[in-house]
Amino acid sequence: MTSEQPLPADVPADRYTHGHHASVVSRHARRTAEREAAYLLPHLRPGMRLLDVGCGPGTITTGLARAVAPGEVVGIDVSAEVVESARVHAAEVGATNARFETANVYELPYETASFDVAHAHQVMQHLTNPVDALREMRRVVRPGGLVAVRDADYATMTAWPRQESIDRWLEVYHAVAARNGADPDAGRRLRSWANEAGLVDLEVTGVVELMAQPDEAADWARSWAERALHSNFKPQAIEYGIATAEEIDAISAGWRTWADSPEAFFMFVHIECIGRVS
Repeated sequence: MTSEQPLPADVPADRYTHGHHASVVSRHARRTAEREAAYLLPHLRPGMRLLDVGCGPGTITTGLARAVAPGEVVGIDVSAEVVESARVHAAEVGATNARFETANVYELPYETASFDVAHAHQVMQHLTNPVDALREMRRVVRPGGLVAVRDADYATMTAWPRQESIDRWLEVYHAVAARNGADPDAGRRLRSWANEAGLVDLEVTGVVELMAQPDEAADWARSWAERALHSNFKPQAIEYGIATAEEIDAISAGWRTWADSPEAFFMFVHIECIGRVS
């Protein structure tokens, strides 16, 4: 099976809570390896071959490519449109050792033990079978190689001043993700999932993400105001009977109101887990 062929019918097709609207992808395009994969970079060496699962627009992938150059980095995503965006980004920054393909983490089109490292950023939280995904990532990594994953824990998300609409957003988000068979509090489960997937020598770390300045918090809030309206979040919440269109509109408006507060502050936790393939 090549990476551009249709996926077999028996490969899970998870329902992505966020979707790939510009309001989502543009936020993802701000990510960098230096920030989002800082826990992994000390383990990388020139010449390594690395797989980046759920690469999105490729901004983390190209940073990983710099770290392992002249080694190859392969970025995969289930969205062909996003993969094409990643290719454009890589060309713009001159990441000639990075290539991008459409593929599904549950059935990777790569030989066993063909990578030194497999990485996934904010992917496990959206999967119905994260342990199966980790096992497949482990399969394509050579013995002694690494599988590295990082996910947020939505239950740790805290806003100040308290805003009823933001509390409702978090409640609706959890309910929508649960109906999709996913777990937005995945961060706390990474170690358990990695153990179950057969990874060893686990190294678990955490980072607190702070929007400590009003402009940072406002930027985050306006992003979610847009995503509430235009990403998969709204139609899925309505389809599942979790919230009405009017409620989602009120959540979006509440984010914008909160963004104008000079005291606006937001925080949450990312958990990172690196496991070795035995």
